[in-house]
This record gives sequence, structure tokens and C-alpha cells, in this order.
Amino acid sequence: MQAGNFAATLVMTLTEAPARAALRSFVVSLALHEAFVATTGRAEAFALKWPNDVLLREGKVAGILLETIATAGRTSHLAIGVGVNLAAAPDAAQLEAGAVRPVAVRAELGVTIDVEDFLDVLATSYARYEEQFSTFGFPAIRTAWLAHAARLGDPITARTARDVHHGTFADVDESGQLVLETQKGRVTIPAGDVYF
Repeated sequence: MQAGNFAATLVMTLTEAPARAALRSFVVSLALHEAFVATTGRAEAFALKWPNDVLLREGKVAGILLETIATAGRTSHLAIGVGVNLAAAPDAAQLEAGAVRPVAVRAELGVTIDVEDFLDVLATSYARYEEQFSTFGFPAIRTAWLAHAARLGDPITARTARDVHHGTFADVDESGQLVLETQKGRVTIPAGDVYF
């Protein structure tokens, strides 16, 4: 990781079904979005990309990775990893064709954010959204996420392990799945990569 960038992992005891736990990618996305807006003052520059990225001016500024951890053969914890390009972005030459270009806050906005200051804001935001999710479930999180979604209503491409789907980004459903309107009708995608 380049100096000045931010990376952290939160490990939580898993007390719910893995499918519900996976919805925390949306919780973390919202917390990251709020932290970026709070530390830069530039709400219009940031958007959320399904399923787990934050965009800055259409470039990837942050990514989220969720993994389950097994203890004694039983899934017991959820690890939420976050990587944020505050100071520098990775080399775009290392990416696959069609992937979103990596960007950094400093280069795009001319704003230098201290890593510890960013962590303080992110932790506060995450705690609030986590409380909302734990108390009221996914609906309010989903609504808030869609309000910041990149390319909602626009043509996109979604690639899964087996298929490639072209269509209009119509929604994210109550299970966190991407909903596309295609020439063959509505398609729901539980996991995959999105290309613009």
C-alpha cells in the first residue's frame, strides 16, 4: 500500500445468516461515501458502484471486500476490508480491460486527508449505519444507497462467472442483488462485476 492511503479491516462476530451479513457491503459503502463528503466537502464528486466500490469522478477511489472466517469448521466471523486511495492510485496498466480506472483523492480534488482523521470520520459513520441496519434492517440502507448509486437508469454491463448481461441498471432488490432491464426482460444478478 502506498504511503498516505488507508486500509483497514473490521472483524465482527457473525450472529446472522451469511446472506444478511453480506448486505454490510452497502452499509460500509454508505459510511465511506459520508466520510468522503465530510473530509472533502465535495458531495457531487462521489458515487457508489454496485456491489462494493466507491467512485470519485467515475474512477475507483475505494473498494470493499467481505470475507467469512471459519472457526472449528463453522463460520463464526465476518471480516470487512476497506482500501481507500487517499494519496495515490495504483497503476492502471495492471487492470483488466474495461475496468474502472483507479483514482486518488489528492490528485482528483487537490485535498490531502490525514489517515487517522479519515478513520475517525469513517468509524463514526459506520457505527451509525450499522445501528440503523441492525435495528431496522436493509430497506432504509437500500434506499440511501440507491440515492448515491452510479449509473442508475443507465446502460451497463454485468459480468458473472458464467454470463455477460447488457441492460439498464434498474434497481437493487431487497436482497442486495443488481436488477437489470434487458431485451429479454428483467434479470437479477446476485454477484458479479459491473462495467460502464
